[in-house]
Amino acid sequence: MYITTPIYYVNDTPHVGHAYTTVIADALARWHRLHGEPARLITGTDEHGLKVQRTAEAAGIAPATLADRTAPRFRAAWDKLGIGYDDFVRTTESRHRLVVEELLSTVYERGYVRLGKYDGRYCVGCEAYVDSDVCTDHRRPTEHVTEENYFFRLSALAGELADWFARCPDAVHPASRRNEALGLLRQGLEDFSISRTSIDWGIPLPWDPAHVAYVWFDALGSYLTAAGGQWPAHHIIGKDILRFHTIYWPAILFAAGLEPPRRITVHGFLLARGEKISKSGLRGLPLDDLVAEFGVDGLRYHLLRDNPVGPDGDFSYEGIVARYNADLANTLGNLVARVCALVVSKCAGVGPAPTPGSPLAEVAAAAYADANAAWDEVQPAEALAAVWRLVAATNSYLVAAEPWKHPAPERVLGDALEALRIIALLASPAIPASAAEIRHRLGLSPSTVDDLTWGGYPGGLPVTKGEPLFPRR
Repeated sequence: MYITTPIYYVNDTPHVGHAYTTVIADALARWHRLHGEPARLITGTDEHGLKVQRTAEAAGIAPATLADRTAPRFRAAWDKLGIGYDDFVRTTESRHRLVVEELLSTVYERGYVRLGKYDGRYCVGCEAYVDSDVCTDHRRPTEHVTEENYFFRLSALAGELADWFARCPDAVHPASRRNEALGLLRQGLEDFSISRTSIDWGIPLPWDPAHVAYVWFDALGSYLTAAGGQWPAHHIIGKDILRFHTIYWPAILFAAGLEPPRRITVHGFLLARGEKISKSGLRGLPLDDLVAEFGVDGLRYHLLRDNPVGPDGDFSYEGIVARYNADLANTLGNLVARVCALVVSKCAGVGPAPTPGSPLAEVAAAAYADANAAWDEVQPAEALAAVWRLVAATNSYLVAAEPWKHPAPERVLGDALEALRIIALLASPAIPASAAEIRHRLGLSPSTVDDLTWGGYPGGLPVTKGEPLFPRR
């Protein structure tokens, strides 16, 4: 499994919108790794193009200097959020330039490039050729551009794209985003420019160095740069770059004689007060402030649990507080504290083994099945809802059994410990550090290899209490 995030422009700094996409990709990779399936996750920074060049000029520095200052900020943000990426691609790296040059040359030599003249509108913010005077996304006037360009013959690949959509109905999802991509295809495809002569901040075309590669052709090539032999990829993207990934990119790959993406998962925007985070200066709350208040896992959980993949989602401080207290502090955190405290007081701190016929066994099996189905559809919100049904069932089981009133509560507490073991595994893609801490309190070492079927907690392990996992906010 080869999973990618978009690569992020270095004219910006990491914000919650970037984090949303990246946490989804990381959690998906963790889910596969949980099952022993190798998963390669890559991210990176997009450092060429007019937008970056102008931002650097406005700051009075060279574009390369801007890139060198900003790229480490993305690395630092992802490290802080526990993103387990395997590679970080910068488009100014020599290894990436070689890949893009080869991709350009292959497409050119196979007859999918023609020389022409572009005369139309361009949105610098989107780095996209558009047909309107004002960008609906950025709400700023677009610019008129007239220049000699090389064009990619997208129109020649309409049939192959249509065949791909018919042959691979799940290649673009959710279904609403697939329908959007099909709508673009049915509107008819026009050739698009893949070079610029009015700027020099980019990768020169191998056959005509007076032109530099269009930034999107350059950026999309990053997925090949870091593939490590694992192509095709599963791309996680936002809806604003759907056209580039579901139409342009598969067509470029077809033109180069390569396989199309394995899958393209498209999520909606995070909205704050009805506006897309990152547009018109809206950044939401700083990532560092959110992590300081809610912890890494608190923020990760909110992004995954409260924002189903596909439609736009709402982001607010009040929403994070509500979800954090309801699911993490009051429910999971209280369950861990209660069970561990009871084992310490009633069982001398030694965890009893679960019973095979526990009523929680069936609930755990259903939670796993539902979570697995949800992750197959890249719906972490549904997956986590399934896990929390097991959390709720375990809490109800304890309330009904009242082990604190019995002199021999081993059966009930063994079942609760086993439920917590499975909960920690199922929740680990979203809250990896907290899941590891739960396992530690149950006496399970990091090297313990166990599965998701009932009965894996061996009993006889030292169980410890600790500070609250999720202090109330």
